[in-house]
Amino acid sequence: MQPRDEDLLDFDTSGLEDWDGERARAALDGKDGDLYRNHLHIALHLDRWAAAESGRTDTDARYTAGYVQALEDMAAFLRQTYYLPEEPS
Repeated sequence: MQPRDEDLLDFDTSGLEDWDGERARAALDGKDGDLYRNHLHIALHLDRWAAAESGRTDTDARYTAGYVQALEDMAAFLRQTYYLPEEPS
């Protein structure tokens, strides 16, 4: 069973610099809605991956922190619609 759009958009937006809920809803309702849903699924996976990596003790702490930050940034970019095709001018 696929998650509802409300469930895909149920995440903490306080750390997102460019979050726009209306833009996200428009993306879900637009021609690239399925692609954006896929991006939201990937972001959930990246969240889980970042959480698992942050608990590692077998690598340098600075390396781990940078790796976790990169995963979190990718999830944020996906959620903020940055990787959707641009509308033609």
